[in-house]
Amino acid sequence: MYLKSTPLCSAITLALLGSCSLTAFAQDANQTTTTLDRVEITGSRIRQASVETAQPVIALSRAEIEKKGYVNVADILQDVTAAGAPSLSRASALSSGRDYGGMFVSLRNLGPERTLVLIDGRRMGVSAGGYSDVGSIPSAIVERVEVLTDGASALYGSDAIAGVVNIITRKNFDGGNATAYVGQYSEGDGQKRSYSANFGKTFERGWFSVGAEKSKEDPVLGGAREFTAYANGPYHPTDGLNGNTQWGSVTVDGKPLTVGPGGDPSDVANFKKPDPATYANTKTNMTLLSSLERKSAFANGGFQVTDDLRVVADVLYSERESIKQLAGYPYSVSATQATSGARAPLSASSAFNHWGKDVLFSRRTEEYPRATNNALTTKRASLGLEGSFETGSHFWDWNVSYMFNRNEGERRSLQSMYQPHVNLAVGPSFIDASGVARCGSVGNVIEGCVPWNPLAPAGSNSPGSLNDKAVRDYIFTRFTDEIRSTTKVVSANISGSLASLPAGDIMAAMGVEHRSEEASYTPDLMVQNGEIAGTSGAPTRGDYKLDEVYLELQVPLLADLPFARELSLDVAGRYSDYNNFGGTTNGKFGLKWKPIDTLLVRATYGTGFRAPTVDDLYGGTVTTRDRVTDPCDRSFGAAARNAEVAARCSAAGLGADFRQKTGDGELATTSGVQAVTDFTSGSNATLKPETAKTWTVGLVYGPDFVSGLDLSLDWWKIRIDDVIVGESATDILNQCYVQGISSACDRFTRYSTGGNKGQVSGMNRSLNNAGFQETAGYDLGIRYRLPEMAFGQLSLRWNTTYVDYLSRKSDNVATTPVEEFTGWEGNFRVRSNLTLDWQNGNFGASWTTRYYSSMKEKCSYDLDGGPECNMPDFQSAYTDMQPSRKLGSNTFHDLQVRYAMPWNGTVSLGVNNVFKHEGPIMYSQPNSSFTYYGGFDIGRFMYMKYQQRF
Repeated sequence: MYLKSTPLCSAITLALLGSCSLTAFAQDANQTTTTLDRVEITGSRIRQASVETAQPVIALSRAEIEKKGYVNVADILQDVTAAGAPSLSRASALSSGRDYGGMFVSLRNLGPERTLVLIDGRRMGVSAGGYSDVGSIPSAIVERVEVLTDGASALYGSDAIAGVVNIITRKNFDGGNATAYVGQYSEGDGQKRSYSANFGKTFERGWFSVGAEKSKEDPVLGGAREFTAYANGPYHPTDGLNGNTQWGSVTVDGKPLTVGPGGDPSDVANFKKPDPATYANTKTNMTLLSSLERKSAFANGGFQVTDDLRVVADVLYSERESIKQLAGYPYSVSATQATSGARAPLSASSAFNHWGKDVLFSRRTEEYPRATNNALTTKRASLGLEGSFETGSHFWDWNVSYMFNRNEGERRSLQSMYQPHVNLAVGPSFIDASGVARCGSVGNVIEGCVPWNPLAPAGSNSPGSLNDKAVRDYIFTRFTDEIRSTTKVVSANISGSLASLPAGDIMAAMGVEHRSEEASYTPDLMVQNGEIAGTSGAPTRGDYKLDEVYLELQVPLLADLPFARELSLDVAGRYSDYNNFGGTTNGKFGLKWKPIDTLLVRATYGTGFRAPTVDDLYGGTVTTRDRVTDPCDRSFGAAARNAEVAARCSAAGLGADFRQKTGDGELATTSGVQAVTDFTSGSNATLKPETAKTWTVGLVYGPDFVSGLDLSLDWWKIRIDDVIVGESATDILNQCYVQGISSACDRFTRYSTGGNKGQVSGMNRSLNNAGFQETAGYDLGIRYRLPEMAFGQLSLRWNTTYVDYLSRKSDNVATTPVEEFTGWEGNFRVRSNLTLDWQNGNFGASWTTRYYSSMKEKCSYDLDGGPECNMPDFQSAYTDMQPSRKLGSNTFHDLQVRYAMPWNGTVSLGVNNVFKHEGPIMYSQPNSSFTYYGGFDIGRFMYMKYQQRF
């Protein structure tokens, strides 16, 4: 098998295999061809010498990775322009997802559950939600990362709709290295420390390598940055404050009363109407960047039993712990809760009640913030046999393997309120002769109970206050939920040459695979019994199994002809048989054409399939307090500007004076406020699988008149039908009132009486199969390695992704409008990364520029036009009339300088976000719990790294 040496071929070989150990390079001095080992490139199961494929693959070598100031694999992948907004961003402290704390990649902004992650070509294993935590892989053991930006269900099975990430580990090497990394933001917080080491050894009949890594990243609180220190951003510091405060409040005859900051709750004369200036800012004590600590180890090895048979194995062990902090719990008692007995009012017989009757109250435990510790242990191992044989002049490679992956997680919640104790603590109580507050009454003390005075403000030392440790120990508790998922895969594959044609060999790959997925979620018994304030949950468990078989053929059609230096066809098909969904067949076709040696034209078409995850089907439901904009609100909703929407709202009993309320009962002062009640979201056992179609057409050009220059341009399109989505509360309300979809109106209810009359009282946001989701765009890649000059070697790498559109339709009704996402709230139309690298002897430096195009969001202020609403007349079929704002593009710059020491060590100093650029204030809070996009830098980050090779 021979690969002709051309500029284009050399460029692709460098990109994909430049950091590989190819064990058999043999070139005779009189030959113009080079014999290469057969290798498997991501996007094909066929082991072959040619590395030019019909599929678009982005390769990140170890050398390129080391020139970045990153400490984990997830950060590396977020630098790929085809990657979307970071899923479960560490700035999303309010996220209740069970996968919070992990690091995931979402190609094409289609979600991490639609991106398949492999380790050395084998499935990594997923959580119950279908997520692969790429941060669990020690970066020290990574040789290179290959990203296939094309659907590949025909080759790899379910989940490979948006693409495939293949993490290639180091193997077959001698020696090792150790690395120490430390960095922090210029504000003095968010310190990161990472220590790693790896070692490899080859011997006559085999090899082994091992790597370990430990890293710790400190948290950053919202109050530490001006742009996240306020509920509604720094331009409106008094908006969005919460009336449920740490000063406590009681409702007497329909009127709220409080003693305020520093007040004495023992005297009824001190109670007065709350001052809005003292309302709670919940952002200051919330983590803008949650803490993260990881420990991981990876080992792999191989043993050559005979010349044609070897045993290979690898094992991964990882521990991850992430802690997020939230503002103290906003405890309150409504009339409905008091009547039902769910939450007790402050008893008329309480020692802290001055009014002689049961009264409703609220108290935020702000001085004791809540915290959630998400811990996960991952155990993964694979064992396989590999071999090769010949049939005449045709080579064949085969392998049989077993992979086991288990994730065991605990979600520990601290400073939660134990409802049975709270009910007793605000019940009858008295002050005994020694001045100690006791539960019950004189002569009938409730043993073990400690009274609580929810009207004592933060800092108060009065009886029953939270300053008393005995009170805190009694009403606060901690609970632990347990999460487990298991993936098992048995596979057998064979690839080789079937027959010879004039243009080359017909290559084939085929294989079978059996996979099982199992997951369970076991909430704490206190949660199951409804004893934790504001938290509910039930144990769930589910599993499924499937058997698969696939075939891939690569057929050379023409070769070494004018305008057809190479023309080949790739065909692949895969049949999957699920025990819960039945069978599905998916195929892929690829065309590769080289009219001249320096130009490659490639195209693919494929179909895909994604089964619902265990979490999608069996994960149970949870209650969350969503941020929502009610379209019937006559100040900020669509009804304020659209007569048709106003008419629908009026027909539902929501007239011209209807106003949306916030979670603390106040009238909304902006759009997107927290709802007055919890909504239901979660799994749906009736979900159907998703199906997909993908298209790509591309060019790769390496002009021979410009040595070292390589260009690539690819067009891509992905369409997913029956897409599994969990729609937002605002989406469902808009479908009912803005779009007039009557079925959507049945998914929520409103209060018919009381102080919250007209407000949304309940909503089912469980997962469902929507109509479709579709996206298309272009990827442009430029690599240029200039000739070496007196001042050193310069090289350039420039990758850009342009998204033409990302849209979704919520059903299959022809009149339902399509929702457009591109250019809105974290869905960038253009992402571009440019890296310029210089090397001169032992000195080196690199400069990276990261560009993000403009974003739009719905206006929260200046709805009739103004500085914060520059598109007041914006209108679309999906949103109808919706005042919107467009925010400018954002560019971040990174610098690293390095020096290679004489003793084989390298010192690197770097700054990420050199100019301390800040993104815009965004009231929609994309991928964040703050008015700031969760994927942007939060300051200037400086680091130092030392690497010692031996």
